[in-house]
Amino acid sequence: MEEKINALRAALEQDRAGVTNSDQLSAFWQKYLGKTGEVSGLTKALRDVAKEDRPAAGKTINLFKTWVEEQYQALAAEIAKKELEEKNRAEAVDITLPGKKRSQGGLHPITITKNEIVNVFSGMGFEVYEGPEIEDDAHNFTRLNVPKNHPARDMQDTFYVAEDIVLRTQTSPGQIRVMDAQKPPIKVLVPGRVFRSDSDATHSPMFHQMEGLVVDKGITLCDLQGMLDKFVQELFGADVRTRLRPSYFPFTEPSVEIDVSCFECGGKGCSLCKGTGWIEVLGGGVVHHKVLENCGIDPTVYSGIAFGIGIERIAMLKYGINNMGLLFENDLRFLEQFKG
Repeated sequence: MEEKINALRAALEQDRAGVTNSDQLSAFWQKYLGKTGEVSGLTKALRDVAKEDRPAAGKTINLFKTWVEEQYQALAAEIAKKELEEKNRAEAVDITLPGKKRSQGGLHPITITKNEIVNVFSGMGFEVYEGPEIEDDAHNFTRLNVPKNHPARDMQDTFYVAEDIVLRTQTSPGQIRVMDAQKPPIKVLVPGRVFRSDSDATHSPMFHQMEGLVVDKGITLCDLQGMLDKFVQELFGADVRTRLRPSYFPFTEPSVEIDVSCFECGGKGCSLCKGTGWIEVLGGGVVHHKVLENCGIDPTVYSGIAFGIGIERIAMLKYGINNMGLLFENDLRFLEQFKG
């Protein structure tokens, strides 16, 4: 037995010198300490030793097994240390290299403009309602005093989903839904995306509107101008003035276009205002009595004002953008100008 152990010790020390990685270490374990390894073979060989010599032989085998396990543990520690050092060298970071800068995002100019408009009117007591983008013909047209075959329908090139289902051409249907669900007094903003078959430098098939509605007793066109004076001064400057020009919308009567004095030239005339000193920004008027009746509101008791703002138009005027397409192309060179 002593001769077997000495030969095995010599072989183990020779094999130990050749172990340089985890795979070879695992093979070393299997060869010497596994269930079918050399040390287990020594224990099985005890059956061939004389009965009176077995205790001494068993003690010798146990001492050898302990020594083999110590050799394995020491070797495992060396391999782990070596592999950790190699991993650290491979993953080393040169701290003298400049870091990679990650640019911080920002709000889109349309979102910025929308938030500014909402903030102004929220300060006047308006609530915000967002209606569905797919509307039925009744909400989008008929109940807004635009019945079938009405010429005003030609003013809006409509995307039809089905015979009586459309992509809303305006956010005005939201006003109908609010008046159906809530009785006066009403003071609400309806922002959202709208869709029309129109596309050029100043128009897009999809764009954003924000409509406002006020319904109460004694509401007049003067209230509309007062609110809009406050609105344009908050957005374009304290010296900006408004003027109302007669216009036509089927859901308001009287209807007006609202101009602001040019905030670029102060009303003297420039390329922005095309020499007129005024810039058209939105439309509005007194809510038509038929629209109130369609919502179950008595027009002899209540009156209302409504206005519609093109958010892209306000953004283009405010930031000097000359092509609406820039707002939808997601060009980072353009969008980064609005950060902060």
